[in-house]
Amino acid sequence: MKSADGRVRLLLVEDEALYRDLLEVALGRDPSLTVVGSFAEPREALVLGPDLHPDVALLDVEFGDALNGVQLGLMLRRCLPDMGIVLLSNHSEPMFATTLGMQGLAGWSYLLKKSLQDVETLRRAIRGAAQRQVVLDPAVVSSLRPGNRGLLAALTARQYQILGLIAQGLGNAAIAAALGLAEKSVENQINLLYQQCGIEGREVGMHPRVQATLLYLRESRADTSRGA
Repeated sequence: MKSADGRVRLLLVEDEALYRDLLEVALGRDPSLTVVGSFAEPREALVLGPDLHPDVALLDVEFGDALNGVQLGLMLRRCLPDMGIVLLSNHSEPMFATTLGMQGLAGWSYLLKKSLQDVETLRRAIRGAAQRQVVLDPAVVSSLRPGNRGLLAALTARQYQILGLIAQGLGNAAIAAALGLAEKSVENQINLLYQQCGIEGREVGMHPRVQATLLYLRESRADTSRGA
């Protein structure tokens, strides 16, 4: 449940004290957000967190505990099934997708810790998770390329670029601004992309942008040339 003033309620679980403090300060400056709980230990968050009724939980992927961030997110979701999850990681490979399975990913976002200096990226991931979207870190997106087979292989370079921006949580207006295109042109490109990829409307129970991002995750591959 959101705060009485409409702010998104956040639960923060991070075992590095300095990093946790920096996150609290950065998030506290945003008038649309409020941190309702901050924990160093995942098991403490599991016991006390649900009673705080957060809209979104920001979870470190790796703790010094046997419990990791994905497992903690799944356990919290059993108590709060509508809660969004933002995973914070040092690894660019979004392995959480394999753990959760594509159908279980709605409302989960994945950010690299090194990207959190860009507060807008963090806000976008939080907003997306709260709205049951899937938002990927820009650096993760930039490290991926379409596979040689499948639906994405048939997309134009522009369509794949737009799909990557959708996966980063950008709306049509923001995509248009990023690419220097008219918003109507972006809308037409997205509709064509959905048609080519067989992405259905909201009636299937999953937002088309979530379907598009899951397709992007499923059929994209690491760009091996980047390490060359």
